[in-house]
Amino acid sequence: MWLLILVLGIALLYASLVLVTALFQTRMLFPAQMAAANRPPLPSSAERLELMTPDGDRLVGTRLGNMSGGKPLMLGFGGNAWNADAVALTLHGLFPDHEVIAFHYRGYPPSIGAPSAKALFADALTIFDHLERERPRKVVAVGFSIGSGVAAYLAHQRTVAGLILVTPFDSLKALAREHFSWAPTGVLLRHHMPTIDLVKDRQTPTALIMAGRDTIVPARRSESLRSAIPNLVLDRTIADAGHNDLYQHPAFMAAIREAVGLFEAAASR
Repeated sequence: MWLLILVLGIALLYASLVLVTALFQTRMLFPAQMAAANRPPLPSSAERLELMTPDGDRLVGTRLGNMSGGKPLMLGFGGNAWNADAVALTLHGLFPDHEVIAFHYRGYPPSIGAPSAKALFADALTIFDHLERERPRKVVAVGFSIGSGVAAYLAHQRTVAGLILVTPFDSLKALAREHFSWAPTGVLLRHHMPTIDLVKDRQTPTALIMAGRDTIVPARRSESLRSAIPNLVLDRTIADAGHNDLYQHPAFMAAIREAVGLFEAAASR
């Protein structure tokens, strides 16, 4: 009898863990309040942007820098705990002579609505189309971590001058399986970002930048993208950087600037 009770107890504990993980997966994937709590101060030159999604939610963004000559707009998509202000400041620091724009993800204050992979994909197109109507110009899409899936989707659906994927994963399903190997993630996961499927049939000039000590997106979740991308113009792994300390690394700064230089040179031919 005690063995039966033990087995039932373990089964109940396992079922409870799976249920909690399934119920809270959106909060874990999209920690909107954490991102909102870490908004950095912006310079007085920053411009607040607003637009409405087709289903009535408001998206709020930040613009830094000015349009300069033929330089492309840097359109950034941050990691899941990033906010648009941090993304814009990061890109502006790297490219002070470029126009930089980033929007808070849906549901990330002050944007409203409910975040999801599907919503972020749709919003990327809404943002791009709005900017295109505002003033046509070349766009480089830059995706950081989970934002790499969003940037890849945009490049799959629209024509961009370049695509930069920083610490990307091949698919969110594979990454979830990596971190929750004990759970039936294939059945429970409600959010899907198949990055590898989005890049494999597009000739968009693409740069991959990865961190050698990344434990959040392990190397095996990024490496398959190398052979899948038809027009890979830069492939760089910063060996002594991790997922979160990559951005302060001089080699990262050099790599992302080199990528944009390659895009600009190709566009001028």
